[in-house]
Amino acid sequence: MACAHAQVNFLFSWEALPQSSSLLFSVSMEILPNNYQLEIPAGCFPLSTDSMVLSHFVRLPKNARVLDLGSGCGTLGLLLCSRDAGCAVTGIERDERAHAAALANICRNGLGNRLESLLADIQEVPQRLTPGSYDVCLSNPPYFSGGPAAKLTAARREDFCPVSALMKAAGWALKYGGDFYLVHRPERLGELIAAGAAVGLEAKRLGLVRHRPGDPVSLILLGLRKGGKPGLIWEEWILREADGSPTPLYREIYHLGGF
Repeated sequence: MACAHAQVNFLFSWEALPQSSSLLFSVSMEILPNNYQLEIPAGCFPLSTDSMVLSHFVRLPKNARVLDLGSGCGTLGLLLCSRDAGCAVTGIERDERAHAAALANICRNGLGNRLESLLADIQEVPQRLTPGSYDVCLSNPPYFSGGPAAKLTAARREDFCPVSALMKAAGWALKYGGDFYLVHRPERLGELIAAGAAVGLEAKRLGLVRHRPGDPVSLILLGLRKGGKPGLIWEEWILREADGSPTPLYREIYHLGGF
């Protein structure tokens, strides 16, 4: 089923939100593959191209244990669970509103035995999780910090989720041979590879995302392996044909059929 979008208003009463018993939010309702439902309150990070391409880039081993660093409303966990019936996903999220939305999404989709959300900062991973206990880590982290970024929500500000802390958390949580997948800005590639190498994560796969053939790279998809040997392969990810029509890859990512 293709991803669908509707803008609606709901009245929520979430005990997980402090000093709040009944708050009116503008809510984005997304219908994901396998008819999973994702609700995103206003102010939380929306379903985006970043999340869609990252979930498609991830390679899951059988019965994978997955850790989502900065999991928001549970978007990536839902996308992975909708595609792979054997995986189990733990999300780490510092924002109370996004965490509460994730708990609601887990309940709504009947995924209490496969998907969980922990209210914590990624820098608390060594205190909260057993080292080497996950097959896969992934993250759609914030890209911006300083300057105009100070006006952005926490979900888009890197000062709450620096690259060094992200790599350290993944390095701690992953099994030897496990993979860390993330999406980021192309100009940060060198920094990401260096930060990963500093904690034993070797860059192995690189996806270059372009809107159309010949366009500048708009996003990068990076796969790093704990204890991996040197050797990086790269892939072109083009979402639209020159005439603006969706490529087969785009149709596959968005479950549009006919690819």
